[in-house]
Amino acid sequence: MNNAADLPRVEAIVIGASAGGVEALLNLLGPLRKGFVLPIIIVLHLPEERRSQLAEVFARRLALPVHEACDKQDIVGGTVYFATPGYHLSVEQDRTLSLSLEDRVHHSRPAIDYLFQSAADAYGPRLAAVLLTGANHDGARGLAVVKRHGGLTIVQDPEEAQVATMPLAALNIQQPDHVLPIHGISRLLVELERIAC
Repeated sequence: MNNAADLPRVEAIVIGASAGGVEALLNLLGPLRKGFVLPIIIVLHLPEERRSQLAEVFARRLALPVHEACDKQDIVGGTVYFATPGYHLSVEQDRTLSLSLEDRVHHSRPAIDYLFQSAADAYGPRLAAVLLTGANHDGARGLAVVKRHGGLTIVQDPEEAQVATMPLAALNIQQPDHVLPIHGISRLLVELERIAC
């Protein structure tokens, strides 16, 4: 997939990140303008023992509305959702969010794999999944599941990532549709949104 004509029409975007993820996400989502129509659901690894301020921090910096995900919450277009520390975040078949306390995956809860796999089941080929910088292997298997379901898979260029372990783990499993620097991923999301409108 090298041009806009090859891009699928997606209905949601899921993003996973760990070490270095706050800066990467600010650079990725910062250019998105108010009125962006696709929902964006994010797992960023955080310590479980303290309350997350991600939603507040990003709400001040982004043009889009930002929320910490709640259980049974409807997924609304043009909204950014962050996983709650200590809970897995998943997407249900009825396009709502779900929080749960299942065992950790790659020592993480929330886990990127958990979100990606559930979103792949819910959206199938109408999903775009983005894996960014991070220090463990979480997200690599989930990204492969997204690809098996026909979704669009995107990995941050490991040479640009603050911590390359996570992007490299994904590349070791299978070749994603796109390997791009952050600014390239941001432009791709804008293009996906244009196609979705």
